[in-house]
Amino acid sequence: MKTINDVNFKGKRVLIRADFNVPLDKKTMEVTNDNRIRATIPTLKKILNDGGSCVLMSHLGRPKNGAEDKYSMRHTVAAVEKLLGMKVKFAPDCISPEAFQMSSELKPGETLMLENLRFYKEEEAGDLAFSEKLSKHGEVYVNDAFGTAHRAHASTAIVAQFMKEKYAGLVLNAEVANAKKVMESAKKPFTAIMGGAKISDKILIIEKL
Repeated sequence: MKTINDVNFKGKRVLIRADFNVPLDKKTMEVTNDNRIRATIPTLKKILNDGGSCVLMSHLGRPKNGAEDKYSMRHTVAAVEKLLGMKVKFAPDCISPEAFQMSSELKPGETLMLENLRFYKEEEAGDLAFSEKLSKHGEVYVNDAFGTAHRAHASTAIVAQFMKEKYAGLVLNAEVANAKKVMESAKKPFTAIMGGAKISDKILIIEKL
């Protein structure tokens, strides 16, 4: 699996699937736990320090009726700016002419955040046309969203089909390495600590332990 450490991004616009699905304060709409954002910062800094630019895409929550302000990615921009130490531009859409203009005008060292991918039903449907449109935001694709990498969504497996250059981000690479270590060389007996709300997803893993 090729990672971002295998390439120099100088002069390249990089489309990054991040996992910024973070909790927000219901009153202030500020990020209350930035761990997922913090984890992706080294990937962003590697690209920016090389002289590339970043176009970030992520989902937030589970919007059911299209665009809903409480699920807007703009609520995460301040947290990304604080951790990255620089200004992050925000596109209030993913595939509008305005969004494409903003990404095409990015200069080396600049970062743009796209609106919530799940405001579009095509995202979870893995729609080919939507995926192809997303691919126009970058020359290189980087997946750093381990938590959604297994899903055949437009912004993960599908968009990669339209990109000649594609790499794993540092988060994804580390998680895959850890999973491989546990599956292939874990010493028994061992203790597994599991969390998360989706119990059904955990049962299959528990049965394999």
